[in-house]
Amino acid sequence: MPSFLRQTSLGAIALVAGAAITVIGFGAYFSGNATLNLAGFFYGIPILLIGLALKSAELKPTPVTQETPPDVLQLREQQATPTQNQIRNDVTRYRYAQRAHLLEALEHLRLSPNDTERPVLDGIREENVGGAYALILEFDSPRISLETWQSKCDDMTTFFGPGVRVEVQQPDEDFIDVALISEPQS
Repeated sequence: MPSFLRQTSLGAIALVAGAAITVIGFGAYFSGNATLNLAGFFYGIPILLIGLALKSAELKPTPVTQETPPDVLQLREQQATPTQNQIRNDVTRYRYAQRAHLLEALEHLRLSPNDTERPVLDGIREENVGGAYALILEFDSPRISLETWQSKCDDMTTFFGPGVRVEVQQPDEDFIDVALISEPQS
């Protein structure tokens, strides 16, 4: 899917289209054009309501915090696991009817005790770590300690594997970087 489509909100498209058709319908009503009037009301208002519903249930894409260098893109093509690709694709597009990115994974790993303590995925980046492709997940995690994250490394490796090892670092206070590093099969 082209990246510009991944960065486009379906809710915004439906809102604009629904509003335009509804305005045309009202204009047709006041000018006495019955056919256009009906189309405006029967299509415009439902599309507008769908747009409002989508906007209210929208989860914005996670930003890519650093441009991926060409050598890392080449590594991605050669070494990225299906899980790494799926995570990157899922978190960098609009999602609907979800409370947070990677919520199911965090709950499975017992890193999301409740909505107020859940780490928030703030960004992602891709790097070359010792000649291996790495997808770095950047979490804002003020309530879950580095030690707790590190104690879950084996569980995360199993969860995100095979072909991936997990390293956890704390670049700043309250922030955790989870590196999903490819382990090329020999």
